Amino acid sequence: FHDAINNKLELDAHLQKPQVETSHYVICDKSPRMAHNTIELDKNLEEAELAIYYFFNNKFDEAKSIVLSHANTSMYHSMGQAVFSFLEAILTFERAHILQAGDELQSCLDICQKYRRKNTISESIGKKIKRTAYYTLSDMEAHAELCMAEALLLKALLIFAEDESLTTLIKCGVKIRHCYNIYKECTLTLSNREWQSQISKVHFESGVRMGMGTFNLMLSLLPASVIKLLQFIGFSGDRDAGLEDLNRGYKTPGLRQVLCAVTLLGYHLVVCYILGHQEGDLVLCDDILQTQLQKYPHGAWFLFFKGRLEFMRGNLGSAEYWYKMSWRSQNVWPQFHHLCFWELLWVNCLKVDWREASLYASYLVESSKWSPTIYSYQKAAIMLMLPNLTHNESQIIDTLMTTAPTYKQRIAGKSLPIEKFVCKKTERYFCQGKWLCLPAVELMYVWNTFKVLSKQHSVADGIYQIIERKFNELKNTKTQHSYDADNIALCLLLRGAFYRQMKKNSLAIKDLKACIALKNAIKDDKYIIPFANLEVGLVYADENQVDLAINTLEEIKKQYTCFSLESRLHFRIHTTLIDLRKRVAK
Repeated sequence: FHDAINNKLELDAHLQKPQVETSHYVICDKSPRMAHNTIELDKNLEEAELAIYYFFNNKFDEAKSIVLSHANTSMYHSMGQAVFSFLEAILTFERAHILQAGDELQSCLDICQKYRRKNTISESIGKKIKRTAYYTLSDMEAHAELCMAEALLLKALLIFAEDESLTTLIKCGVKIRHCYNIYKECTLTLSNREWQSQISKVHFESGVRMGMGTFNLMLSLLPASVIKLLQFIGFSGDRDAGLEDLNRGYKTPGLRQVLCAVTLLGYHLVVCYILGHQEGDLVLCDDILQTQLQKYPHGAWFLFFKGRLEFMRGNLGSAEYWYKMSWRSQNVWPQFHHLCFWELLWVNCLKVDWREASLYASYLVESSKWSPTIYSYQKAAIMLMLPNLTHNESQIIDTLMTTAPTYKQRIAGKSLPIEKFVCKKTERYFCQGKWLCLPAVELMYVWNTFKVLSKQHSVADGIYQIIERKFNELKNTKTQHSYDADNIALCLLLRGAFYRQMKKNSLAIKDLKACIALKNAIKDDKYIIPFANLEVGLVYADENQVDLAINTLEEIKKQYTCFSLESRLHFRIHTTLIDLRKRVAK
């Protein structure tokens, strides 16, 4: 509570700064009813801020107690309750939790609707809006617009998580366009009206910055084909503008300041490394975490992100320490434990500690419901890396490989691409006489953890030796098998990607070109060739041969289609092209 008071003092100090003059606008109604609404809003914002403080310090029961007290009458209490349910639904993907979150969000929308002015901004989209519409809104009505946008966005994402059919995509697109336009109107409302309460203005600004920043960032990550569709229905994304808004929101001591911090950490520490090949802003992340861990020293979220920061720096021992701190910091949300187990699994794979990695893989198989198919295959893949397997261990692997495809599920209306990839690998395991070529190292590449190799050469050497031994073993085998080309091509891709991370560009190009030359001989693993071309393009980018890199990446989109992990490749190409074209523009 002491830290919550400090947050309040920080906000008060911010409010003492000179405010922008707004005397040229019409003054808001100062009626007793409006004054009462302003007091009520400020009180609700204060309680919402305390709930957020409790939530990020793992005091979940206290946070829920606050939001439940007025969830049926206050839009901010209702929003808090809806957000808690939404997070649980996304973390579990369980049908019951998704339905409950949908009900909570609809309740929040109903409450927001009661506080909105009739014929308000968002209902006039597509029409010419009078200038007076912005500053004649009361503070309560302005916040109702903002909460409406947030609830609409979460509801659309939840609907899309249930069913990703074309009809649902269009339906969600309309909802998201609606809330995006509300956010844009809220941006104008922020500056084009005189605020009854400067406290509510600061909280409103943090919401606008978070909403517009997240939208721009999210849309900028989507591949060109999706962007064309979104622009057709009124969207476009600007990554730099999104990051600027989120940074401004983080520096504004408003209600959503901590949410801006979480979004920035998620982008720079997770998204950048999974969907792209560029580095996140680790200096910014370090600064954010130092501040947030002072406010939330036991917070599972920030302890987790601290572990992720150390992981991306290549400090595997330190990463392991912080992930375990996050895991052991709370027991209310076991789903958060699973995130830590996932990360600890890959930390130990990079350390070539297959026993420890298989332990965390076992935890995921036993306790997480997200994707039993992926978890089962990952455990089997890691166990296959163990030397001198016992008879019992071989039986466990066989069972995992047999059962993994039976758990295949439909999330967002269709099968996960990575699950399809895994199912093909389980088939290969039996077709090849119960073995696979470097299955765990292949998964490390697929999940883009090779990026860490360049940060820690001692770790990199262990992975290199494994790839090198297997490659030489395959080259020296006299017996021919139908999947020889697939396995040799995989080794060349992995070694070429390794060389690129170690800045040995000539060796990387040599291996990648040899891999691509096996194109017609590959029987099953067709994904290897477009990914090898991607690595070639990235080598050119590293050498600052920008035009050649752009041409190489564009050709991949034209030449290759219908292969495993295609959408993952297109995301990585898209994010790389953004950076390359920025270089050209300079």
